[in-house]
Amino acid sequence: MGRMDDKVVLVTGAARGQGRSHALRLAREGAGVVALDACTTYDHIDYPLPTPADLEETARLVKADGGRIETMIADVRNSDELGAAVKLAVSSFGTLTTVCANAGIGGERGTMWNTHEEVWRTVLDVNLLGVWKTVRAAMPALIDNGGGSVILTSSLGGIRGLRHTSAYVAAKHGVVGLMRTLANEAGQYNIRVNAVLPGTTNTPLAMNKATFRLFRPDLDDPTMDDVRDTMQGLALLPTPWVEAEDITNAVLWLASDESRFVTGVELPVDGGWHAKF
Repeated sequence: MGRMDDKVVLVTGAARGQGRSHALRLAREGAGVVALDACTTYDHIDYPLPTPADLEETARLVKADGGRIETMIADVRNSDELGAAVKLAVSSFGTLTTVCANAGIGGERGTMWNTHEEVWRTVLDVNLLGVWKTVRAAMPALIDNGGGSVILTSSLGGIRGLRHTSAYVAAKHGVVGLMRTLANEAGQYNIRVNAVLPGTTNTPLAMNKATFRLFRPDLDDPTMDDVRDTMQGLALLPTPWVEAEDITNAVLWLASDESRFVTGVELPVDGGWHAKF
């Protein structure tokens, strides 16, 4: 018996990284999964983004593991596409119980005053407006279900002022604020709302050459090995970064009935970075 046998989960940003990890584990635990990703590109975003083939690979991996999944290419900035995804969940699996609003991008690599306006708008639109639109689309189905769990992916940047990522940090702070408000508004419907706050995570969003150059500007072409010691210095525990499955473990707990009376919580998974002083 799985910990998610009676659950139906909508996961955004599911083509790779944390979203793929969430989809795989939640399906393995018995959930029906609807996996979304925009599978698109954005001007001025300086690392490779997921493709339709990546989303297909997520579905293949889930099915190979015996799981149930439906996929859709959908942009979290588009309310109509999100509404269609919610309808797909209900038509395919009978209900919707859980939302993992995980989709997000990075991109800017300089001071706030040198950030391109288009980058600012794109990062805010995907990372904050997209989370709001995802939850807004799902709330009627969660209310009809008689309750559920909403898990928003913020970041350590949702509670700390990280340099050279002003749009990302502003958006992720906004996600924490949205979580707090929604927890107060949705509790009467037996809907729990929490946020996970990943630290540096070994996924393409963080582990790319542009990020490496932020950590090691003294090198022309730094690698993961070159930034390891610097990243390790940020944490309390002996790890320079966490893995996607570490975030998934937190998401699974928040999605399951094991956390049935947990709401309004910011849960860092960052090796203790948030607590270091």
